Parts: sequence; structure tokens; C-alpha cells
Amino acid sequence: MSAKNETPKKQTKTNMWSAEEKAAMRERAQELKAEERMNKNRAAGESAALAVIAGMPEPDRGLAQRIYELVNASAPALLPKTWYGMPAFANKEGKIICFFQAASKFNTRYATFGFQPDAKLDKGNMWAASFAVIKLTAAEEAKITALVKKAARGL
Repeated sequence: MSAKNETPKKQTKTNMWSAEEKAAMRERAQELKAEERMNKNRAAGESAALAVIAGMPEPDRGLAQRIYELVNASAPALLPKTWYGMPAFANKEGKIICFFQAASKFNTRYATFGFQPDAKLDKGNMWAASFAVIKLTAAEEAKITALVKKAARGL
């Protein structure tokens, strides 16, 4: 076949994902493999989540540790684990209910505490599914505790 008759190759997009996003996807793939081996083992999930928290720089580490404690106390039935390299809590089916995302993870201005759809925090036609966190006072801790209890109520 001559060069004239060859079909041009499709160009592929490069740099579609940032280095941080690629790293998060690799972490998630490793977590899925580990989950299969752990078979929802609470101790293994706890160890993984606490190791991730311990590796965070401040103030993320302090925020993540306190949120971890609040979720554990508010909803002991939720299983700690990691999700995209961040601490999270799942229901008995392994579905993520809530998670913490460090500001340092994607070089953002604030950390995030969020909920996934299985948390069922529905309220009217619109509700918050994640919250920016820069500091935890008694007021924020009470709000987190209430939201986690509500999210875990239907589990």
C-alpha cells in the first residue's frame, strides 16, 4: 500500500490528566486490589487510613485525625479504609459514605470533608455533599457528628 492510500492514525490526547490525578488513579487501583485481599477487614482498613493520615503534612494531618475520630465515634458501623489515597469510611457493602481530602493532595486552599450518594443526606432539591475545612471548632465538630450520624442512620 502506498503512503497516499494509508489511513491516518488517530491522534491521542496527551496530558489529559494532571500528575496528581494520575497518582490518585494509581492509588485507587492499588486500593481496589487491597480491598479484595482484606475482605472488609476493619483492622486492615484502619491501619491503611491511619498510615495515610500520619503521612500528611500539617494542618491536614490534624484535621484528618480529628475527623477520623469523630466519624469513628459517631458511626462505629462504618469501616475505615482509604479511597483515592485519602481516609474514608464505607458501609458494610464497601460503598464509601464519607471521606476526607487533604488540601495538600491537589495543592488546594482548603481540605474537604465529603459524602458520597450512599450517605443519603438528601434534603429538598439541593443539599451540600462536601464541605471546605480549614479549622475545627466545637461547632464544626458538632455539624460533622450530626451529618455522619444521619448518613449512617439508614445503613
